[in-house]
Amino acid sequence: MISNPISVQSEQSLLDYNSFHINESSRFFCQVSETGQIQEALNLAKSQNLDVLVLGGGSNILLTKPFDGITIRISNKGIEVLETNDDHVILRVAAGENWHSFVEHCLENNFFGLENLSLIPGSVGAAPMQNIGAYGVEVGSTIVSVQYFDRAKEQFEHISAEDCKFAYRESIFKNTLKNSAIIWTVDFKLSRHAKPATGYGDIAALLAKQGISNPAPADVSRAVIEIRRSKLPDPAVLGNAGSFFKNPVISSADFEILKKECPEIPSYPAPDGLVKVPAGWLIEKAGWKGYRTANCGVHERQALVLVNHGSAKGSDILNLAKEIIEDVRQKFGIQLHPEVNII
Repeated sequence: MISNPISVQSEQSLLDYNSFHINESSRFFCQVSETGQIQEALNLAKSQNLDVLVLGGGSNILLTKPFDGITIRISNKGIEVLETNDDHVILRVAAGENWHSFVEHCLENNFFGLENLSLIPGSVGAAPMQNIGAYGVEVGSTIVSVQYFDRAKEQFEHISAEDCKFAYRESIFKNTLKNSAIIWTVDFKLSRHAKPATGYGDIAALLAKQGISNPAPADVSRAVIEIRRSKLPDPAVLGNAGSFFKNPVISSADFEILKKECPEIPSYPAPDGLVKVPAGWLIEKAGWKGYRTANCGVHERQALVLVNHGSAKGSDILNLAKEIIEDVRQKFGIQLHPEVNII
């Protein structure tokens, strides 16, 4: 199938293509919405020996310098029903679709399982890469397979959910296939039966406050949206990438030691007998919540979120992150790791 040729811009500002609103530029920039355009863009990169940066919604990156290569923004669209019956539906969704709009589409059509992931910024293509999760649900549990363009083989491949090696904020796309796979479509298997997941404390408390004892998936979605809006800044108003750090996972022995020093420390069970500790709690306890220096800082309502108050550089935000990491390490003996991709 012949694709329309790509349009390539030079010295393109990426200000409007990253949720931190960092004004760094890319030497070359193009958007791809058709399969053949990927190869065309990569051929250009190869012919001029250019590094490649693949962007979706730009909601999980921190640009710390101009990108001396070609930025390829994935902007394909489409939601296709592959299979449906009384029990479930399998959807093939283009990587360029907006994530929250896709969740809304599912709720409107009575496809269930993603309601706890409402209002997460970014594109569908980023979902399997990060194995996005919130309020007790991870997207990997709903994914059947992922179609991606293999840069080494120069062809499209399909990979099953099992082979995606989903883990907490991890997948094969962040490890073995990092910088070699360009996600193009994602297949989801969603239930036709409502099974709301309300075990997460904040959701249960809000629904109870609203007098909803038998919530529908749409009720859960609305609760999640309300909680997120109460805690997290809108990237359109205040530049941010959501949670900047992963929640650290430590051994149960280390947690018991920490709990003796901080009896009030919250925790959640993790696989293999490990314990997940909220990074936001550690950062807030260390005194960083609401901290501001020049044009960047830590959000006043959620210590897990670093923000751009105006004209901060990516390097300013990165330096702040490094200070927080070192302070938390010294005070709690726990190493924080960024969830955001640093470019």
